[in-house]
Amino acid sequence: MSFTAPVAEQRAILRTVADIAELTDDLDLVDAVVEAAGRFAEGEFAPLDRVGDTVGATWRDGVVTMPDGFKAAYDAFVAGGWMGLAAPEAWGGQGLPLVLSAALMDDLNAANVGFALCPMLSIGAVEALHHHGAPELQRAYLPKIVSGEWPATMNLTEPQAGSDVGALTTRADPGPDGTWKIKGTKIYITYGEHDLADQIVHLVLARTPGAPAGTRGISLFLVPKILPDGSRNDVACVSIEHKLGIHASPTCVMSYGEQANENGGGATGWLVGPENGGMRAMFTMMNNARLNVGLQGVGIAERATQRAVAYALERRQSGKPIAEHPDVRRMLLRMRSLTTAARALCYYAFAQLDRGRRGDLAAELRAEVLTPLAKAWGTDVGCEVASLGIQVHGGMGYIEETGAAQHLRDARIAPIYEGTNGIQAADLVGRKLGLDGGLAFDGLVADARAEARHLSLVALIDAVEVAAASLRDAGPEDRQAGSFPFLTMTAVMVGGWLVERLARDPDATPRTKASADYFLSSIVTEALGLGAGAALGAAPLYAVPAEALA
Repeated sequence: MSFTAPVAEQRAILRTVADIAELTDDLDLVDAVVEAAGRFAEGEFAPLDRVGDTVGATWRDGVVTMPDGFKAAYDAFVAGGWMGLAAPEAWGGQGLPLVLSAALMDDLNAANVGFALCPMLSIGAVEALHHHGAPELQRAYLPKIVSGEWPATMNLTEPQAGSDVGALTTRADPGPDGTWKIKGTKIYITYGEHDLADQIVHLVLARTPGAPAGTRGISLFLVPKILPDGSRNDVACVSIEHKLGIHASPTCVMSYGEQANENGGGATGWLVGPENGGMRAMFTMMNNARLNVGLQGVGIAERATQRAVAYALERRQSGKPIAEHPDVRRMLLRMRSLTTAARALCYYAFAQLDRGRRGDLAAELRAEVLTPLAKAWGTDVGCEVASLGIQVHGGMGYIEETGAAQHLRDARIAPIYEGTNGIQAADLVGRKLGLDGGLAFDGLVADARAEARHLSLVALIDAVEVAAASLRDAGPEDRQAGSFPFLTMTAVMVGGWLVERLARDPDATPRTKASADYFLSSIVTEALGLGAGAALGAAPLYAVPAEALA
């Protein structure tokens, strides 16, 4: 089944939710970019989605080979200037609003999420180097990363550390010439090795001699695959993972300094930001990635919805298309309304980042509050909608040939990486709820209340306020125990607020109005029940030892 970019809905959300007219005067350019991004995704990335899943990236003797067609499509991506859409003009980018880049990534994720992971990591690397890199490092690397000629990676995780980044053991020893020698192993490195480009730029977390324990002693280093003199750095991909989904994305085990360990050498790298300041620099990259992972959920949901609707209109039972059966119609409408609301939330978050870039501190703080909502709920939506897509197909959905199963396999990683959704919930209640003395979160709720008209949405806003007050007064364990239902009800509140705004637009389509009505009448109402879980506390979770749950 072919993919069609949701251009009309994207334009509507950019206009009414992101208020794109406040971010750029050239609305004709906005329309042109959205249209062209959709055509590119449809024509270049989407046709490779199936071969990416069935053939995938392959590894042999340290070399990773992408499926046929991927190199040509990536070259087209670079030639089209898509990598630099929202990057600073100083480094060769076009300086357009970040929310326009979000529309591009939305399309690429829907077309081929395994392929889209490559530019997604580079976007975050541009942010990290632009804000934290030394001028000479920026001049040497940013133009090529911005152009897409040199893809970039993010190297955090180690076998013994997992989500506990402070437990990493990769070492960085200073050299006499201002460089550092990196030694260690990193796992789960997306596009750590491939044949899409000759050069790959790795951003690597490591610990310097005498550094403090935990995250306070972590530094960030730029470690290129190819050194400035043209020689190969001591960086190697020793294997790639065999995964449930995203088969087109090589998930690499990376070794730094392995060949030179015996004589005391290592992979050559350059410090990004101050020594022991690695987490601040890496979070610049990671926060960008978290919003883009939320868009992965949106993109997969879009593709799964399109596939399910097409099948339901074609498949006939009891003398009529199954799309006319009430339960199938329920699933289709749920899929579309969830996708629209998650898209609106993610675009809104990117638009707040855009305003923050222009000096709007309140918008910058709001983007911080929205980031865990967009990442966690956006990816949960991707999983739910992909699962519903299989259900719409019935038994045929469980058979690989229809393609419906791939969406669920691809979607399932998104709630896990870039900080699990549980970590996002913990961040929301542990830090974002009290950001700016609580004003950042309370301001979001107040703005939703000021526009809300639907009775169920008003009730949910009330419930979120009650839950927020309860969690602020709770102890750390009780707060954590209620964090996930609280995140979900808050995200649904924001999604409901934004789809209601969409539906009120004079140009809203019948599909938009129907989706909004279903979301407000059904999904918002469901979220009201999450207040009990948010206030439950930790005691029921520890009523028996963990062993008793076996």
